[in-house]
Amino acid sequence: MKRILLTLALVATTIATAQSPKNTEALITDRPDATESPYTVGTGNLQLETGALFTDNGNDAFRTESTVFNTGLLRYGLNETIELRLGWDYANERNSINGNETFNESGFTPLLLGAKFELVNEKGWMPQIGLMTHLRLPFTAAEEFRPENTGMEMIFSFDHTLSDKDGIAYNLGARIADDRSLEYLYTIAYGYSFTEKWGAYAELYGAFPEDNQAYHLWDAGITYLVNNNLQLDATIGTGFNGTAANQNLLVSAGFSYRILKNK
Repeated sequence: MKRILLTLALVATTIATAQSPKNTEALITDRPDATESPYTVGTGNLQLETGALFTDNGNDAFRTESTVFNTGLLRYGLNETIELRLGWDYANERNSINGNETFNESGFTPLLLGAKFELVNEKGWMPQIGLMTHLRLPFTAAEEFRPENTGMEMIFSFDHTLSDKDGIAYNLGARIADDRSLEYLYTIAYGYSFTEKWGAYAELYGAFPEDNQAYHLWDAGITYLVNNNLQLDATIGTGFNGTAANQNLLVSAGFSYRILKNK
């Protein structure tokens, strides 16, 4: 009996202290691009992805300038294939009509609560496949940014390794907008590693709303891997003329940091 108890204790200790196989690899992030990766962060690991974001949308007749001071996303690995996700942004939005300011408010946007699941491992022609589900909770937002309804989205994420230096990733999904209409989402991104530290990407993304004009945008950026657990990034982008988004400029910079379970 003592031997059985000792064996069980050793097994429990091994499970408690075991490191994720992902711990020895460079972290894989869901920023700075709009394309979400299909990979989770690993058992017991906590990953913070944050930064600042500025967008300028519209024209002289009606313009919206938005500054997100903290694009916060926390990711926690329940096991090797499931992670929990918590996001909360603090933003300022300024609207103007014909150059006259009509709105200028700051506050928290709706809290994002969700999970990511690794479904299929990459093998040959088969890509790595993941699934993300999110809720956006209105009651967690400042009054000025509070929608009437809960937002929901479901996104499938795919990743193809082309070589040891480059790859392609894309997302397909849908979300329920604030007015309860449905939007079909897509992204596609190409990434290239110049060195073990420096990388770059270019991306096309957009949506097809049920009751509005489709919109399409692009961005491109660079990443710098300080070490396996810390990455810096910078992005610039814009929209295509004539689309519903009518984005003039997007600028973003930030970092991602992974806290290993046993570090």
